[in-house]
Amino acid sequence: MALSVPAIMKTTAARLSALYFLLFALCAVLLVFYMTSLSASMLTGQTQDTINDEIIGLASAYKKGGLPLLVRVVENRSRQPGANLYLIADTNGQILTGNVQALEPGVIDTEGWTTEPFSYKRFGEGELDRLRSGTSDQTTSPSTGDNAVQAEGEKGHNAIALVLRLPNQMILLVGRDLGEPERFRAVIRRSLMLALGMMGLGGLLIWFFVGRAALKRIDSVSEASRRIMGGDLSGRLPVTGTGDEFDRLSENLNSMLARIATLNEGLKQVSDNIAHDLKTPLTRLRNRAEATLSGKQKTSDYRQALEGTIAESDQLIKTFNAILMISRLEAGYSSEHTNRVDLAAAVRDVVELYEPVAEEAGVSLDAEVNGAFAVDGNRELIGQALSNIVDNAIKYSTDATSKPAVRVALERTHGEIRLSVADNGQGIPDDADRARATERFVRLEKSRSQPGSGLGLSLAKAVMTFHYGRLDLLPGNPGLSVVMSFPTREDH
Repeated sequence: MALSVPAIMKTTAARLSALYFLLFALCAVLLVFYMTSLSASMLTGQTQDTINDEIIGLASAYKKGGLPLLVRVVENRSRQPGANLYLIADTNGQILTGNVQALEPGVIDTEGWTTEPFSYKRFGEGELDRLRSGTSDQTTSPSTGDNAVQAEGEKGHNAIALVLRLPNQMILLVGRDLGEPERFRAVIRRSLMLALGMMGLGGLLIWFFVGRAALKRIDSVSEASRRIMGGDLSGRLPVTGTGDEFDRLSENLNSMLARIATLNEGLKQVSDNIAHDLKTPLTRLRNRAEATLSGKQKTSDYRQALEGTIAESDQLIKTFNAILMISRLEAGYSSEHTNRVDLAAAVRDVVELYEPVAEEAGVSLDAEVNGAFAVDGNRELIGQALSNIVDNAIKYSTDATSKPAVRVALERTHGEIRLSVADNGQGIPDDADRARATERFVRLEKSRSQPGSGLGLSLAKAVMTFHYGRLDLLPGNPGLSVVMSFPTREDH
């Protein structure tokens, strides 16, 4: 989905990018001015140091030979290539010697450093300019020529100088042209501005392409979200595999959607199973009540019918309680508190409870518990899950070809505590049937003759999920082995 510029600027990413770009541009501009001024001040300082060295040399010459030696030194230094500015003038400002032909008015009127750069003209520059332009103007005088100096000054021919008064009141000026520092400062300014422009253009291009890719990712997430909100819970948010924050968000939301889909599917199954499996006991209740009311019955018949109704009602209440418990556990919520549970003691209690039931059914019930086994969990929930598994093992081991036996064992292996209940009955040979056996209200064909609602293993699975463990149904060869695997405290 294409977005217009106003729509793009409404996004948080665009606003943050624009803010960062403005801050970067401001810092870059300040850096340009700072570096330019710093370079100018450094060059100016170097220029002043150079002039001071020249003054020291000239002062030494003046002390040794007076004005004649000073004039000869100034003339010699003025003829050297790339020489500084040298000028000796009389008390009236008339130039006597040096390489300066004309100055701005007022430059030599004040002793000391010139406060501002001034324009000047060297000897021979006027003739060179006239030769270049094809003219032959001869009007410039050695001591005046202000108009020509101003014209040259407009072109940037400037200098700074130190003006001194000699003991005989003659004027000595030593200066340095600012062309090189100005050119250097201009080069720095252009370089920094070019770098700023390139960085700004690069920032805009990166913002455009990266921001566009991010907006496309957001659009794809929004499109997937609309499909999901439309009722398609099988839809998932796109994951590119780059491992960035969008992928992590999509993976977490996909896990949440998978969890919601699982809960919705479980709710649908519960509704369907309740409609089918609870219809039979309710029908029996109605038929029993109707048969009791039809015809003349004795008091004992009414009592027997009411007792049967109470028994059926109790079974229905147990079924509904199991459904509610499974739903609460699968939703990850339980009002029960968890603490350290001694699994060995829980196993011994359940085995002791079911020993009379196993003896009455002719089943041998043994427990193999050696050592201490403790996990973080809820003792009542673990005991209820183990009771359901042991009850199933006793019921379905009665069809064993040899002496029926149920064995309960505790062991520690691969960082887990495994609580297994194995019988030697016919078991569940089909892998698909073993996977279905833990679903709610699922009863395999050979289980139809046994009492129950098909919720025992479902509740045990929900209890193990609540304890961050797992429930496995394994072939026992013969029989079936139901394994409850608990994580240790270090793995949890």
